[in-house]
Amino acid sequence: MGDESWRALPKRMSRDTRRRVAHELGSLLRAQGRPFSIVLHGGEPLLLGGLQLDDFFSVLRAEVGTACGLSVQTNGVLIEKAILDVCAKHDVTLSVSLDGPAEIHDRFRVDLRRQPTHSKVIRGINRLKAHPRADRLFSGILAVIDPTFDPEIVYAYFKELGVPSVDFLYRDGNHSALPAGKASVESSEYGMWMMKIADMYISDPEPFRCRILDDLMRLLLGGAGSKEGVGLTDYGILVIDTDGTIKKNDTLKSTPLGDAFGGDWNISSVSLVSIATSAEFDTYHRSQKPSSAICQACTLLNICGGGMVTHRFKNGNGYDNPTVFCADQKILIAHVRDRLAPYIASRAA
Repeated sequence: MGDESWRALPKRMSRDTRRRVAHELGSLLRAQGRPFSIVLHGGEPLLLGGLQLDDFFSVLRAEVGTACGLSVQTNGVLIEKAILDVCAKHDVTLSVSLDGPAEIHDRFRVDLRRQPTHSKVIRGINRLKAHPRADRLFSGILAVIDPTFDPEIVYAYFKELGVPSVDFLYRDGNHSALPAGKASVESSEYGMWMMKIADMYISDPEPFRCRILDDLMRLLLGGAGSKEGVGLTDYGILVIDTDGTIKKNDTLKSTPLGDAFGGDWNISSVSLVSIATSAEFDTYHRSQKPSSAICQACTLLNICGGGMVTHRFKNGNGYDNPTVFCADQKILIAHVRDRLAPYIASRAA
């Protein structure tokens, strides 16, 4: 959505910065006494290469042990056996960004020369699936939805590819800059698309896992969600850029308010413990809870959770709005509830 702050950042995190990051994460773990997830994403984290990844994972594991999950979100282009061996050595999982067949994936995911990447991603996935530790290494696919493309084709594609899970994501946007493929705030293209995925998913005797639908079903049945953006579980997300700068959730870059904290925080000079216990972080953390009066009065709030913070933005009143996907979420939740109705009735009986 126009953010180009990455152009001023190093392509790779330096060794000194990596060591400082590992130390600070270890200190945070010991201070708060409960584990968290550590995710390398980007950009492209595999640009570090096998040797530097091995070094980084080694110092991370030395600091956090096995308490914290380590994972990599990759575009898949640079997946090689040597890198997979390093990930297996340190019990690091990989998720690959793949939006579907070539005709949908290559519309947006091209390289710096504007060349399509789908074939390279599939080559990386095949290497991942062929690794002896593939069952542990391959956590799944991250797929951004294109509501103009047939969801049945997308679902069948991922089934044929044999992926363990798919995390379908709504495309970023807000009330003042609508997501691609959404005609208006009141329209429900994304919800209708996911309804069709839900029908195939629920009817499939051997489906891949679908994180958003699993969470919605758990929430509708009285359980808790695990995915940011649904339910009322909140997340203490911090992002550390390659230069060591500490930011809020990077999805906030898609709004004019941005992802920066008020202070010039960098891992080289500020501890993560001091940030996590600061008033500014507390305000940021609490902002995940929807503040809109519309959300507060909604009977679906415990299920929807108000959506992602970045999707609530509107010029004039910031994040004090329902998600721009409110209409989409309402019809999707109602549809999944209807599909679950026979099971809910049998439990009540």
